[in-house]
Amino acid sequence: MTIIPSARDRFAIPDDVHYLNCAYMAPLAHEVQAAMMASVDGKRTPWTYTPDMFFSTVAAFRSRAARLVGCTERDIAIAPSVSYALATAARNIDVPAGSEIVVLDAQFPSNVYAWQTKARDAGARVVTVARAANGWTDAVLAAIGPKTAIVAVPQCHWADGGALDLVAIGAAAQAAGAALVLDLTQSLGAMPFDLSAVQPDYMVAATYKWLLGPYGTALIYIAPHRQDGVPLEENWMNRAGSEDFAGLTDYTEDYQPGAARFDMGEKSNPPLMNGAAAALDLIDDWGVENIAETLGGRTAQIAAAARELGLTADDEPVRAPHFLSLGFPNGVPTGLMARLSAANVFVSLRGASLRVTPHLWTTDHDVDTLIERLGALVRA
Repeated sequence: MTIIPSARDRFAIPDDVHYLNCAYMAPLAHEVQAAMMASVDGKRTPWTYTPDMFFSTVAAFRSRAARLVGCTERDIAIAPSVSYALATAARNIDVPAGSEIVVLDAQFPSNVYAWQTKARDAGARVVTVARAANGWTDAVLAAIGPKTAIVAVPQCHWADGGALDLVAIGAAAQAAGAALVLDLTQSLGAMPFDLSAVQPDYMVAATYKWLLGPYGTALIYIAPHRQDGVPLEENWMNRAGSEDFAGLTDYTEDYQPGAARFDMGEKSNPPLMNGAAAALDLIDDWGVENIAETLGGRTAQIAAAARELGLTADDEPVRAPHFLSLGFPNGVPTGLMARLSAANVFVSLRGASLRVTPHLWTTDHDVDTLIERLGALVRA
């Protein structure tokens, strides 16, 4: 693995802006913005947008997503959001009456509401797992049993960054005959993920955080044995033969092969597809393992400095390498977020913890400014 040099120059972040909030939203790299703007310009001249481009634009993103995930292009579907993707999964997983759906405590709402609705409609119940003293994994494993129908978890918790051993959880779910549904929005692109070892039924990730892409796009991995299910919507492009514009009214009951039957309507949105593809090219060039190693060093630096101020922070492997949550033993300082923002320090407050999520644009000056401002607040 290689430590990646600062990539600050790839982003439009002024020197006096200290943006340590990738878990909220990533800025667009220059290359990503250029790909999106070129696509916007193309919409000004629709006569240049030929029918084949409805498919080639999507294919370019799908191939890059498959490369990142470690699957075939046939296994990737395109969604507008995590909630859309999870609704797709929920529609296609059988949940018997009296069974259980396992989720994490304080999990992001999109990965809870879908399962609450599914459980209510099926006569099942949602089992909410509280974090154990040693992290999330043992608590999740203890919750999986004969009644488990679905295990719906992330790779790291969106609020505290606590990491989950998905290989162990995947094996437990498989042994219980339960479907494994993963939301990797807060980890894919910044934390290694071994698809073949975990073997999820469904996996989703929105592109606007750690995948460094635009808002409004998500990828879904759908395991081959799940690819004959029912899509959320019936759009013209997910039907077989839709490449032939002259034959669109030759209606068919057949779908596009593989996971493409689950694609959202109007997926051929050039600014989103081309921007997301350009962002995945960046991640591929850097390498996910290298990104994780680099960010792990950065968060360790921040954690060490924060502890000197009396704050608390987990170490790896309890937390993900790219994700840091700082605790305030004496309570959250009054006006914390407003005072940090006034100093152009951008982080997130989640509960009683400060979520600090740097990326390759983060510099030592950003870290020094964060620690200086936190020190002034906790000593006040």
